[in-house]
Amino acid sequence: MSATPGQSTKGADEVADPTQTDPDKYRVVFENDRVRVLEYRDEPGQQTSPHDHPDSVMVTLSGFDRRLIAAGGESREVTLEPGAVRWLDAQTHSGENTGSTPTHVVFVELKEPGDRSDVEGRLGPS
Repeated sequence: MSATPGQSTKGADEVADPTQTDPDKYRVVFENDRVRVLEYRDEPGQQTSPHDHPDSVMVTLSGFDRRLIAAGGESREVTLEPGAVRWLDAQTHSGENTGSTPTHVVFVELKEPGDRSDVEGRLGPS
């Protein structure tokens, strides 16, 4: 089964780990029982497969422009400057580097889920 951008092929209880969906872009740089730290890199024009992120802190090491596409098809254009630090609510999305520069980001993923009651419909960093 193939997926369109932002549309996942996983079952309701499955998690699409970005290190599995896009191993050429994501790599684990640290992990313990509380957090997992991922490094992400891509080039202009590259896209990711639909994948999941738990609640995370995103540290932007290089500025970038990208389009994020939610599992339901909603999209959001995001521009972040180098050094930006943002909260990322748990979500499923795919992304595309729409800019002219490579993306270099670190995600600190939390392994203990927070309260999900007020985050429905959020996409991208806040």
